[in-house]
Amino acid sequence: MNQFTHFDDSGSARMVDVGDKQVTARYARASAVVCMASETCAMIREGGHSKGDVLQVARIAGITAAKRTGDLIPLCHPLGLDAVSVDFEFRDSQRLHIFAEVKITGKTGVEMEALVAVSVSALTVYDMCKSVDRRMCINQVQLEEKSGGRSGHYVRQTEATGK
Repeated sequence: MNQFTHFDDSGSARMVDVGDKQVTARYARASAVVCMASETCAMIREGGHSKGDVLQVARIAGITAAKRTGDLIPLCHPLGLDAVSVDFEFRDSQRLHIFAEVKITGKTGVEMEALVAVSVSALTVYDMCKSVDRRMCINQVQLEEKSGGRSGHYVRQTEATGK
């Protein structure tokens, strides 16, 4: 297993020096799931929430959060991202799946930006809907895919498909 890169030889926290790294196209995709009551899911899907379009607000929150990741995670590099997208999918009557894709041409990856985007999008859904459903939960915040850089291409394998 590789060593933790955010610690120096004496064990002190440090920001990774990316100065000598190659500039490459980098991509990351992350996901999260918000579980909720069927009625809450229907309200979001139909746009019937009194606070407005929950998904559009959550999308903007996720994009904004991805852009601010360097301010939120202490040792993350602040990055000028090339693209961020946040999308939503209802796969059943009680779960909202959130997906974020982040792209950059740079010296460091954008996994944290994608993970922060789905996390803040999910938290925004919770915040906007907590008045009608306090039992919501946020699950499965995870990296789905990343490419670019020295560590190469990674795709999460699922148990059901082996892919």
